[in-house]
Amino acid sequence: MDRDLGINLARVTEAAALASAKYLGKGEKEKADGVAVEQMRVMFDILNINGEVVIGEGEIDEAPMLYSGEKVGDPNYSQVDIAVDPIDGTTSLANGMDNAISVIAVAPKGCLLKAPDVYMNKIACGPKAKGAISLSASTAENIQNVAERLNKDVSDITVSVLKRERHSQLIKEIRATGARIRMVTDGDIFTAIATGFREGKIDLMMGIGGAPEGVIAAAALKCLDGDFQGQFTPFNHSQKKRCELLDVDLDKVYTLDDLVKGNQVLFAATGISSGDFLQGVEFLEDNMATTESLVLRQPSGTKRFIKSIHKLDQKLRGVDI
Repeated sequence: MDRDLGINLARVTEAAALASAKYLGKGEKEKADGVAVEQMRVMFDILNINGEVVIGEGEIDEAPMLYSGEKVGDPNYSQVDIAVDPIDGTTSLANGMDNAISVIAVAPKGCLLKAPDVYMNKIACGPKAKGAISLSASTAENIQNVAERLNKDVSDITVSVLKRERHSQLIKEIRATGARIRMVTDGDIFTAIATGFREGKIDLMMGIGGAPEGVIAAAALKCLDGDFQGQFTPFNHSQKKRCELLDVDLDKVYTLDDLVKGNQVLFAATGISSGDFLQGVEFLEDNMATTESLVLRQPSGTKRFIKSIHKLDQKLRGVDI
């Protein structure tokens, strides 16, 4: 893949972030998601990319989707898989809370798993704890193994968990070890990525969340040389049917290399609301705004943080973004 594509992917997430940030705290997550999708589509049309969306907007969000199977870009270029979440953390954005981000991952065709829009049991960690996590191990074993790799006391380990009723037993198990818990109300892509950064202040991510988000998080962690495992856990008959249609093995624990094949991955994220490792969009005088984006590339392992100042009268229309 063109190594410059990563920088251009940041333009895609910047456009989505700038548009959706207008709705911060306004309680209108569908409208925010709609404008984010619209701006992403505009940007795809002017990039040198021939992509198929293999991970797109989920039906659960009831949002205008970049749907699985949608073709974007220019068919004259090499084919790639695209995994996208215009807003990871739509509820956080609607409520004016932290850590809403816009994300995209790209890999050569056939390298990103086409995950159904169902739930997945997930565990993720950064590079220092790579190989120390397993969904087959107990909660206590995983925390102890990560603590040993990080040379920390268990009491100093911070585990991120989505604040959901389904995690009541997991929370009890984590607390029984003496580890700390970082509850998040919405979006688990950013917490998985945060395990790969010391400044992210999260050592381990555990729990059940969306499978499409799991693939996107796995793409980022592959670039960061972190680790991820996931197992599909459909909650009802409808979700089981989706798994059957995509030939998903419900008994299998999917590793990082199962979810993201090969060694060429590009990932970009832009902060919408400020968070653990990215600043959110800040609107300035004279119709200007700032963004902060993260661009990751494998196999080089390059991490780029890009701070940009935008003239909004030239943006959000698909012109010179």
